[in-house]
This record gives sequence, structure tokens and C-alpha cells, in this order.
Amino acid sequence: MTRSLPTLLLMLLTASTIAKTPDQLRAEFIDEQVSRHGFSRDAVTRTLYQAHMRRDILEAISRPAEKRLNWSEYRNIFVTPSRIQGGVDFWRQHAATLERAEREYGVPPQIIVAILGVETRYGAHTGGYRVLDALHTLGFHYPRRGQFFRTQLSHFLRFAREEDIPATMPTGSYAGAMGVPQFMPDSFRIYAVDFDGDGRRDIWNNIDDVIGSVANYFVKKGDWRAGEEVAFPVSGIGNGHQQLIDAGTKPSLDRAQFEASGIQVPDTVAPGRKLSLMEFETHDGREHWIGLHNFYAIMRYNPRTKYAMAVYQLSEAIRQAHAGAEPVNVQADRGRH
Repeated sequence: MTRSLPTLLLMLLTASTIAKTPDQLRAEFIDEQVSRHGFSRDAVTRTLYQAHMRRDILEAISRPAEKRLNWSEYRNIFVTPSRIQGGVDFWRQHAATLERAEREYGVPPQIIVAILGVETRYGAHTGGYRVLDALHTLGFHYPRRGQFFRTQLSHFLRFAREEDIPATMPTGSYAGAMGVPQFMPDSFRIYAVDFDGDGRRDIWNNIDDVIGSVANYFVKKGDWRAGEEVAFPVSGIGNGHQQLIDAGTKPSLDRAQFEASGIQVPDTVAPGRKLSLMEFETHDGREHWIGLHNFYAIMRYNPRTKYAMAVYQLSEAIRQAHAGAEPVNVQADRGRH
């Protein structure tokens, strides 16, 4: 069998990347921090020397809930009476800050609150891993996404320098997500804001900064559109819809394409809005939803459709409960966090 020169070169490059040991990757990383980001070699080396490789982190990242659970199971973790009530309590406690965030950014309170509810139960579970350990472990011992986590480790070192804190101090998730909103280091550097004007961006202990930072993220990263819908359920779908699902989760379809497949788009959706069709596996079959731009904006926080739908449904349940209405179709708590 003959192979083209580009194919052979690609194979050689791939093989050379796979063959690199953690020590080789670490040495290259140190060189890059020195040459590109102005760190002293001694400082970076000392910091990395304090990082620990955690096998439990490698185990945790290999079994994310989004892949293991169907939509019914996943939803039952997040849309529960206690999480809804926790969201209502959080909203009431921080109403003034949430209202200011909506005025300045256009992101409604229930969306911000639901993000915090899904991510950390409103700050109750922010993660106990040292961020340095998480990013070091995944950057140098997890080849499948090593480049991504080395990039995050670089951002983390710059974050620690800019915020004047020891790199060994911040804690977060097993993937290196930080604080109440679980920002990755690059997201902190780009989107975190000092919403109370005290001169620091603190997403661990300062709820004003947390709320403002999430709202800013939605506008800057997600291009949130104030006042627009998020998603609608669709029932009675027959044949001919698979091509709509295959078009992807980023809204790119128009009303006529849906109606040609026998799917009615709600009249409340303005003409010209781009749409997507999403399918969720449940205990009882399949569930279908029309997604709009703001649903995709939630996916910029986490690209899994189940995650974004959990945030949206939790936000609606919190909004209804906050207004005094009984949230519909809420599962009982099952002791999961």
C-alpha cells in the first residue's frame, strides 16, 4: 500500500506527539511560559514541582455524567425541589445584584441563578481539588485533551500572577474549574468582573462578582439576546426529522424547514429566527425540543445539550417558584448533588 507524502508526515507528527513523555511535555511547557509569557524559569519550575499527579482526577474525567446518563437520569439530578428552593432563596438574598446584572447585561436572574445551581449548588460545592494539581495532572498525563489543559495551566499561572495569589491556593473541580461559577482559568481572565468595585475579581467568596461575571460571560462569550426565548418542547414528531437533528445544535434552520417536516414552530417565535432541533433519550423514549439562539448561548458555558437543557428547565422552575407558582414536572430529590 502506498501513502501520500502529507499522510506520512501527519503520521510521523502524530507519532512524535504521542511518544512524548510527561517530563518532555513539562520541559516544553516551561520553555513556552518563559519565552511567551515572561515568567522566570525558576518560578515556573518551582510551581510545577509543587503540583501532584492525581489518579482520582484521571478516573473522574473518564466518566462524566453527561455521557453516562440518559436525559431522565441527568435531569433528576438537577431539577429537584431542593435545588429549586435553593435558587429561590439565592434570588431573594441577592435580588438587588441580580437586578443590576439584568439592567447592565440583559441576562435574566433565573438564568444566572440556574447556572450557579447546576454548577455548585449556589456555592455549596465548589470542588476540593487544588487547581494546580488538576491542570497539571490533565495537562501532562491525559493525552486525549492534554493540549487543552496545558493551555489552561498556562492561563492559570498568569491568573495567579495577575491576581497576586499563590498558585497552590485556589481550589476547584477535578477539571480545574474555579469558584462558585466554575470558570476555567482562561474564562476568569477574559470574563470575570469586579462587580462591586472593591478592586478584586473574587469568584470564590464575593457573590456580587460571581453574578456580574456570569452575566458578562453570557453576553461576551454567548452573545445572549435580551428578551428572546430559549427553547420550546415539540410533540408528535413523525418521520423526516433526522436531517434537522443532524444539522447540529447551533441554530441554522428556518421555520419553513421545520414545517416541511411536519413540525409546527410556536407563533411566539419571531419570523427569521434561526432554529435547531434537539433529541433527548429518556426512560420512556425520546423527547424533542426546538432550540433558539439563547439555548446555544447556554451551551457556550458547557457544550453538552443535556447540561444546557438542565440549566434552562431549572431556570424556569426557579422563575415560577419565585413568582409564587408551583413548578411543573419536578422530580423528587434523590439525595444526589
